[in-house]
Amino acid sequence: MSYRYILFLIIGIDVSILLLQTSELSISYQEASILYENFSFLQILIKTSIYLLGENDFALRIPIITLHLLSILLLYSISHKYLKYERDKLWMIAIFILSPGVISSAIIINSAGLIIFGLLLFIYVYENFSKKYVYLLLGLYSFLDSGFVYLFISLVIYAYFNKQRNFLLLNILLLSISIYIYGFNSHGMPKGYFLDSLGVYSAIFTPMIFIYLFYILYRRLLTKDINLLWYISGVTLLLSLLLSFRQKIEIEIFASYLIIALPLAAQTFTSSYRVRLKIFRKKYNSFLIISLIFLFLNSFLIIFNKELYFLFENPRKHFAYKMHVAKELANELKSRDIHCIDSYEKMSQRLQFYGISECSDYKLDKYVKNRHTHKNVTISYNGRIVYDGIVTKINTK
Repeated sequence: MSYRYILFLIIGIDVSILLLQTSELSISYQEASILYENFSFLQILIKTSIYLLGENDFALRIPIITLHLLSILLLYSISHKYLKYERDKLWMIAIFILSPGVISSAIIINSAGLIIFGLLLFIYVYENFSKKYVYLLLGLYSFLDSGFVYLFISLVIYAYFNKQRNFLLLNILLLSISIYIYGFNSHGMPKGYFLDSLGVYSAIFTPMIFIYLFYILYRRLLTKDINLLWYISGVTLLLSLLLSFRQKIEIEIFASYLIIALPLAAQTFTSSYRVRLKIFRKKYNSFLIISLIFLFLNSFLIIFNKELYFLFENPRKHFAYKMHVAKELANELKSRDIHCIDSYEKMSQRLQFYGISECSDYKLDKYVKNRHTHKNVTISYNGRIVYDGIVTKINTK
């Protein structure tokens, strides 16, 4: 079997799992806000998909899954410059796909998936096309999403140190436009978010992968072996750590930039591995095996997250709780011939997606005062109660 067939097999399995996961998740409050509130490019993508495919979970998540699929293909194309052997590229793609942060960005509606795709597309265009296409793409990014502001900051520093005057001026202009449109949140007093940020980075990439990415960026800085990928990842990582001393940062956006360093890490790892005799490769083999075990374990826990509810006394402490309940709750209400209800704000927007509008005929309360009432609504996963509420009919006469 050729390596290209293996690549498409990996992608096929990945996309199939993501599509199966779509049926397991409900729309979250943050996703509902993107869909129903502030105008954005991501909102256009989702609403277009819903217009074409109907208002359902598949239509909601297919745009972000598609961006993830395109990101894999772009990363594979970019890797040709950094990795010589096809099997090395496949290992890198596998690590990319299995990274917990990448899995989340491929299924959860937020800017992370769009940023990853946008960064990889920029790198691909920069390395393969003329500058006019690069300029057009960057100009588009300045209006597309606030998360691209860190790309402009990285490119300003890249252009300055590489003495690219026109590119420097362009990115200063685009940075100004982006900040003017979206602003730049850098306020606050020191609150100790630095260690929290490191912990979240470790969770997004797994500790070993994060430490290795950090090491590669630091090592290349010392040896002055730095290129465009290094500036995009390294500058943004440094900026995120500096900002974390003052405020809680949008870690999923910054993590999207760090994942771009994966080709650099793969290049360094494979080069160091192959210059050594087999007897001296044991620590490299051990590192790779342990990293893959952690990645598979984390991926398994994410995919089968509903099985973990039995570990939590309070279901709301489950890491994916915000992505559950709403769909099942809407189906339960419909089974009782209730198609509109007055509920608390965060649940109201979520229920709206599943056809439960807002009205004053019925009221949904979070907490049950009388567990024996026939209006009690309970949602369970695998026999574990994860939601308990009460529906009250309001007499308006």
